[in-house]
Amino acid sequence: MLVGCEAQDSFETIQSEGELVVVSRNSPTTYYLDKNGPTGFEYALTGLLAEELGVTLRITSAFNLYDLFTQLSDKEADIAAAGLTLTEGRAARYPHSIAYNQLTPQVVYVAGNFRPRSVSDLTAMDIVVLAESSHVDTLHSLQKNEEPGLTWEEIDEADTMQLLELLKLGQADVAIVDSNEFAVQQSLYPRQKVAFDLYEEQDMVWYLAPDTDNTHLITFINNFLERLNSDGTMARLREEHFGHTDGVSRISAHVFTQNMRQTLPLYRRLIRQVATEYQMDWHLLAAMAYQESRWDPKATSPTGVRGMMMLTKSTALELGVDNRLDVTQSLRGGARYLKDLKRRLPKRLKEPDRTWMALAAYNIGLGHLEDARVITQRQGGNPDLWQDVMQKLPLLQESKYYDKTRHGYARGNEAVTLVQNIRHYYSILVWQDIPDKQPPPLGSEDYFPEGIDNLQLQTF
Repeated sequence: MLVGCEAQDSFETIQSEGELVVVSRNSPTTYYLDKNGPTGFEYALTGLLAEELGVTLRITSAFNLYDLFTQLSDKEADIAAAGLTLTEGRAARYPHSIAYNQLTPQVVYVAGNFRPRSVSDLTAMDIVVLAESSHVDTLHSLQKNEEPGLTWEEIDEADTMQLLELLKLGQADVAIVDSNEFAVQQSLYPRQKVAFDLYEEQDMVWYLAPDTDNTHLITFINNFLERLNSDGTMARLREEHFGHTDGVSRISAHVFTQNMRQTLPLYRRLIRQVATEYQMDWHLLAAMAYQESRWDPKATSPTGVRGMMMLTKSTALELGVDNRLDVTQSLRGGARYLKDLKRRLPKRLKEPDRTWMALAAYNIGLGHLEDARVITQRQGGNPDLWQDVMQKLPLLQESKYYDKTRHGYARGNEAVTLVQNIRHYYSILVWQDIPDKQPPPLGSEDYFPEGIDNLQLQTF
């Protein structure tokens, strides 16, 4: 973005230069690079905006919130899209869009330690909060109006994972984070819990460069966001990037973290090898294997399903697997079975919905999946979108619905849980495989490293 005079129309400048410059944070909930290139919720959303504008998108990264707003003030970017909440101070300095999400600031503590239940309890505690965040403004307001003795430490980072790490290391008593942000991180810090909501819901917005004529651009952006909300695109983006942790308990997350450290290294190379053979993402194969057997090659269910990928006798026979307890054969059988299910799904299904549908079929079969898709369409949903089909799969357990289907009763709720769990484990495995894109550790040798979920929106 070229620096121009104050009266310059930002909309015209963007179109004349053919480029929309967006500053964001490098985090799993906003913008990051994986093996396939740029990704993240804010990247996807601003990419759609750039497409609407008919220009290319260029993302720049900020490593703390001060740097982010400095880039915007210096007109090095047209928009700041980084999970930012609307505050009076920011609104007085920067033009902003309408809200596209609402989140709640929460006080987080470590289970087993003293649980604060009100702001007055916080006055005797060590509090950490991100510098320049909206939570600092909230604390200042509480200090002025309610609790003069309230103090806190501001951490100059861009990701709340640093705050939760301080709690883990015992270097702070509580951290102030947003509700959805904590839902992202809790899978890595399962001993941490919400003590109470610090304040009411806050709006998330995009901020625009100041001292520029943004009238046309703001109108365009607001119309764009309103349309995405009304036509379901925003909901689909949220579901795609953040919709996979529903139903994953703190205990399950804790067990996964332990297994990821202790058991996965024993089979990582073999999982990679088999995934390469079948041209699939090894993180997905690993997540499937964990969901099926907790990476136990000798696993056996009461119904006789066995092995790392928990294959039935008939499925194993069909796939040419003669020893289900052989870890290599089991992984190859599971990978081959998923590939076959994806091939047999209608060609119009797009990724990632195609994979999530195939995973559901892995659990209950293509026939029952098709029944659920028919119900989805009959009830006004989109049978090609996982977020719609997953809402209808549990209906296969109700006689008034399954009596009218071709294949009858199925444990649809179990299939939904399986897919959502696999998505959750997959997202952690993907993020842990790109450690160079994460914030640096805070000095703990057992800092959980390489893993973080990219599931929810985080705001600051």
